Amino acid sequence: MVALSGEIKEIFTKTKVMPMATASKSGVPNVAPMASIQLVADDTVWIMDNYMVKTLDNLKENPVVALYFYDQDTKRCFQVKGDTEIKTSGPDYEKFRDQVRTKGHQYPAKSLIVIKITDVFECTPGKEAGKKVL
Repeated sequence: MVALSGEIKEIFTKTKVMPMATASKSGVPNVAPMASIQLVADDTVWIMDNYMVKTLDNLKENPVVALYFYDQDTKRCFQVKGDTEIKTSGPDYEKFRDQVRTKGHQYPAKSLIVIKITDVFECTPGKEAGKKVL
């Protein structure tokens, strides 16, 4: 199990929108901004599917994702990779759906993407860039 450090969790939490990369089964990439995102455990991220089309198609074919997050103040950045599960019912889905919908009726909250983090990489420019940290 990968458990994010305090520094990584702090930077993750400060980041309001994160690019998420997916790929189809045949390797066609897609990157989309994710804003309905929450770190729910040291190794688990929730993302609400409000408007996913290509991203959702890719996740159904290939459940591996990468998220990138950056702290403007410290210039630190990390990439996490993980395996996903798509939920359209159940207590986790309902809890996050209700939370997202409080932001407004424009958020349909169609499905919950649960990411189990498998790897974390340093992205800050310098000699450690690209190094696996967890």
